[in-house]
Amino acid sequence: MRQQDAREVTQETLPPPKKMTLEEFLESDLEGYEYVKGELIPMPPTSGAHGEISSNIHWYLYSHVRANQLGRVYIADTGFQVGERVLMPDIAFVSTARLPDDRQKAFSIPPDLAVEVVSRTDILHRVEEKAFAYLEAGTRMVWVLKPVSETVMVYRSKTDIRVLTCEDTLTGEDVVEGFSCQVAQLFE
Repeated sequence: MRQQDAREVTQETLPPPKKMTLEEFLESDLEGYEYVKGELIPMPPTSGAHGEISSNIHWYLYSHVRANQLGRVYIADTGFQVGERVLMPDIAFVSTARLPDDRQKAFSIPPDLAVEVVSRTDILHRVEEKAFAYLEAGTRMVWVLKPVSETVMVYRSKTDIRVLTCEDTLTGEDVVEGFSCQVAQLFE
């Protein structure tokens, strides 16, 4: 093996650095991590149930957004700069007016709508911190889907938080205009 080949193999198998700057992270090609306050947070694979719920919300939201040409809907591997963080919501919506021209790297803007599906391994207060980080960075609405209780928390601000149950209808309000879906459908 040539020395150059050995260096390439070593670089590919080395774990990513524990700390880096936001700029370094945005320029890197690291996948499977969120960036929070200088640290890389690994994003482990999710469960089948989590995937089913994410697929449901993606299908309903994507169908509406596409039919009405409102913007784009993104899945979990898409990174968004949220203040001094780079987060990967389970589902995100960006309106046509805000879509950046360069979409080859993580978005330099927060999404208009961020959707997080709570996993069994999530710590609820961290999910809530993430919801508030989105809002503080300019995200207009956050939906947090809680599979155990089959509820959706709708965050608009720290003082405007609603809980929707399976008997309620989730709407896009003024963020994804015209969107509505029965909460129960998200958990089927």
